[in-house]
Amino acid sequence: MHDAIIIGGGPGGSTVAAYLAKHGRSALLLERERFPRFHIGESLLPYNWPILEELGVIPALEAAGFPRKFGAQFHLANGRKSLRIDFREGRFTKQSMAFQVERSIFDHILLKNAAAQGAEVREGWRFRQFTELPDRVRVEAEDPEGLSHSLEARFLLDASGRANVTGNQEGLRVIHPGLKKIALFGHFTGVPRDEGDRSGDILIVRLADKWFWLIPVSATKVSIGCVLDGAEFSAAKAGPEAVFRRIVATSPVLRERMKAAQLVGEFRTTSDFSYYNRRLTGRRLLRVGDAAGFMDPIFSAGVFLAMFSGRDAAKTVDACLRRPFGTAWRLANYERRTFRGLRFYWELVENYYTKPFMELFLEPREKWSLPAAVIAALAGDLTGRWAIRWRMRLFFWLVRIQAVRPLVPRIRFD
Repeated sequence: MHDAIIIGGGPGGSTVAAYLAKHGRSALLLERERFPRFHIGESLLPYNWPILEELGVIPALEAAGFPRKFGAQFHLANGRKSLRIDFREGRFTKQSMAFQVERSIFDHILLKNAAAQGAEVREGWRFRQFTELPDRVRVEAEDPEGLSHSLEARFLLDASGRANVTGNQEGLRVIHPGLKKIALFGHFTGVPRDEGDRSGDILIVRLADKWFWLIPVSATKVSIGCVLDGAEFSAAKAGPEAVFRRIVATSPVLRERMKAAQLVGEFRTTSDFSYYNRRLTGRRLLRVGDAAGFMDPIFSAGVFLAMFSGRDAAKTVDACLRRPFGTAWRLANYERRTFRGLRFYWELVENYYTKPFMELFLEPREKWSLPAAVIAALAGDLTGRWAIRWRMRLFFWLVRIQAVRPLVPRIRFD
């Protein structure tokens, strides 16, 4: 019997498996696909860096030649206003740099690292169902030849991403009613970049009710995508790429960036429904990353939250195996910490889609060091430091005031 079975070999699952193996635990990771495989979510946050260092993968990431990310740019699609955030300028930000990554390469590096640390990695295995027993968990899975297997471990960690396999089995998924989005995206060459340290910036281009990302993922390729309401896409009565290019044509900022762009490979779509699970733990179960909850990717928190919660989950399981007394308390604390991170970014996303938020966000004032707190939050500081918490609460209150009484000039999206 294994100490832990991990479902999913993405950043969350690979992080869990590597940490457990480094602590001498027997970890079995089941991944339904074979790596490398395509994935989106290519922009990391600066607070990913300490986790990557602890995993020992920084040299491999540097050898892969991924662009370095020092900042993020936010533009109105009409070109009337923009803001660049430099993570090195935030007085509360202890981490100031991240990578932009091509996920097929990045995820494969993490998965191979988990195996190198001692985790058993099985690719091509499909999860079917699980059963929680008093002192262990039983998992039914199917191997690459289609044969069924019954596997047991002391703990199960669901890092299955938006497949959300255990949450769906228990009927726990709650979809955000206002964020039923779809993403249209592809990789492009011929997209101009800014000079110097700005060349690795992520660009966010905001329209009235939709937005674009532009993420450099290699020396030549840029990931570009549009997130819009699913209902709007359905009403468009056109193919995904046609809708994408039609929206690009409405923005001078996007037209300039994409006038010489050439699609590389397949143009893709994915549903982008934000959701969370009502429970993140069971008696012997922990949910990690998108299997705990998924949100609109506007602030690039997906990979960071997966690895942040994966490290926390691994440490929680290791502590429970060392000292079984207090397991329920440790799992409850893990759930509380993970929900806190999810709720924080959900509040940011919900506010982002409002006009008052954009008006204040694009017009930062140095009063009370509010911009520095926002920079720390966007960099991924989830430590819960009071210096950041009260400033973010004040910022959200100012957004509400801006809705009824302008504190900064109004903006226009047309």
